[in-house]
Amino acid sequence: MSGLDLSRLDGVLTIRIDRAEKRNALSLAMREEFATVLLEADADRSVSSVVITGTDPAFCAGVDFGEFGTNRLNPHDRRYRVTPTRALFALRKPVIAAVNGACVSGGLELALACDFILGSDAARFADSHARIGAMPTWGLTAMLPRAIGVRAAKQMSLTGEPIDAATALSLGLVNEIVPHSQLMERAAMVAGLIGQADPGSVLSLLDLYDRGDGASLAEALAFEADAIADRVVDADSVQDAGRAYRGQA
Repeated sequence: MSGLDLSRLDGVLTIRIDRAEKRNALSLAMREEFATVLLEADADRSVSSVVITGTDPAFCAGVDFGEFGTNRLNPHDRRYRVTPTRALFALRKPVIAAVNGACVSGGLELALACDFILGSDAARFADSHARIGAMPTWGLTAMLPRAIGVRAAKQMSLTGEPIDAATALSLGLVNEIVPHSQLMERAAMVAGLIGQADPGSVLSLLDLYDRGDGASLAEALAFEADAIADRVVDADSVQDAGRAYRGQA
């Protein structure tokens, strides 16, 4: 049993981390499979977006430290090279984290590497690395301060104190909070809306947002100007799409 449950509907690939007895901690085999699944999704034109969630009551506890036994952890060990966040960064399609419960340390890194986060009212977020004498290796110190600011990030990492869904929303860590029973329905709705958009525009927008993150305003504006310089627009198609959109808005 792999620990990853995959399902597809209307172009949306849902990856459910299904290892509840370990609070959905990711084994090496699961991390390798996760990277392979994302690689295949990237090449599959029928996949418009990806949703990542966990089996209740947790989203993900990060790496399975039980695999390491009593050996000293080596950050250059091959087990650390198979990082879910690196696979997510390489994926050129939108990824939604549907955080259903405890989202801790590596699980928090996993969620942060997604394009945005939807949370249930049962979601909890924490960084326990300092509390257990470990160090983040999936990009937390780069991603968390960009999401919530460096002061709030320092407090989360140095204290290990969990924050609830409402606090995560106020800090900007999550995009929205919904009742627990409605989380996957809302994730499917958001993913479905993305699927209705022009795939080329979605890819270009993702690229511009990612390249502009951390860049100066002038640099970000230049990225956008370059992106549209050679773009050919079909006026009739744009007008037709605009009418259809206004009819739904």
